Amino acid sequence: MLYLVPTPIGNLEDITLRALRVLKEVDFILAEDTRTSGKLLKHFEITTQMQSHHMHNEHKTVDHLIKRLQSGEQIAIISDAGTPAISDPGFLLTRACVENNIEVNCLPGATAFVPALVNSGLPNDKFIFEGFLPVKKGRQTRFKLLAQETRTIIFYESPHKLIKTLAHFCEYFGEERQVSVSREITKMYEETIRGTAKEVLEHYTNKPPKGEIVIVVAGASK
Repeated sequence: MLYLVPTPIGNLEDITLRALRVLKEVDFILAEDTRTSGKLLKHFEITTQMQSHHMHNEHKTVDHLIKRLQSGEQIAIISDAGTPAISDPGFLLTRACVENNIEVNCLPGATAFVPALVNSGLPNDKFIFEGFLPVKKGRQTRFKLLAQETRTIIFYESPHKLIKTLAHFCEYFGEERQVSVSREITKMYEETIRGTAKEVLEHYTNKPPKGEIVIVVAGASK
């Protein structure tokens, strides 16, 4: 069986008892960054062997991992933070398991966009998750398409690209579109800044952001 195990996005208390048990019981753990995950495992006194599994090697290792799963081994996959396969490695191996009739078990747990969405105060009955925007090619096309989207939209963004992205919101969505930026969720300096796209852009222009960022944008008026 393949286990997809969510790990804390900041506060270590957010890991579940079930996740800790699975990480102790599996034959080995696939980790996005073994150095980052090593700190987590050490904190919880988990000695299970780790193997590196990230976006640069996951295409090459899938077949080998499927054979190990078919032989009866139990594998857990974790990312640096949050739920595997959500803008992180995990999808390719999960798909291969499904295609080979290998059982997959995704544990519930931490993920960044859910608290950001709920904290935003924007409609959450219908929403779409966009993850990271294209860096260059296709970025403008994506903004033009999303400008007409009526559901609440969720993005992940890096701090050094936030101001550029907020400026694009003003350009393509309009300066008055409501935006909520959640930063460092569950960590000591957690904050959520809400307002129009113009207001939030001005805030972060004057106060450069740091840390992990989730942006929630109101949908277009029907």
